[in-house]
Amino acid sequence: MNETQKKETENSKSEESLEKKAVEWAKSLELNDNSKESAVTKIIAAHLTAVRDWHNDHPYTIVPDGINPVNGERLNKLHRQMIADSAIPKSVHDSLMSGLHKYLTDDQVEKILDKYTVGKVQFTMNGYKSIVPDLKPEEETKILAYLKQAREQAIDYKNMNEISGIFEIYKTKCEQYLNSNGRNWHELFSAYVKAAKAKKEAEKNKQSH
Repeated sequence: MNETQKKETENSKSEESLEKKAVEWAKSLELNDNSKESAVTKIIAAHLTAVRDWHNDHPYTIVPDGINPVNGERLNKLHRQMIADSAIPKSVHDSLMSGLHKYLTDDQVEKILDKYTVGKVQFTMNGYKSIVPDLKPEEETKILAYLKQAREQAIDYKNMNEISGIFEIYKTKCEQYLNSNGRNWHELFSAYVKAAKAKKEAEKNKQSH
């Protein structure tokens, strides 16, 4: 098999994978409307394909091996790929969102965005509630808003490493917010880790007796 044939085979497999993903996500909404489900499937598949194509056509090597001007650290491979992928035309994102909102309720749109980001909003929110057990309603509202921003931004990135990278940006914002709201994130996180280790050790000792 030559390079051209190999590429065609890979593209075919990729198309099938993206189409399957789009079908499964649309079906998960249980719309009970074939035409609506078909339209949503096409919108998702078109977006997934556009994100993949942009990513594949813009490898990290197009971004110079320089420094992050904020902290002076050298850009790693992931950072460079995220920079390259962040330049995807805004119209790609807008087409997905306007298309979804045309056929779906706000809650249903959120469910699709959760599919893209494997439920990271709720998972991360649960983490904050565990680390800050006395989280105030206004703090929860602010943190949830940041995480939803992360989710919507992350859908335009191709793989989980990049999606996690976007969430890290907003997790930093969440932690800065908590600090500015009279919390000490470092102490809270340290106490959480210490308690988790103590619990694990206690369970281990219990099993050994």
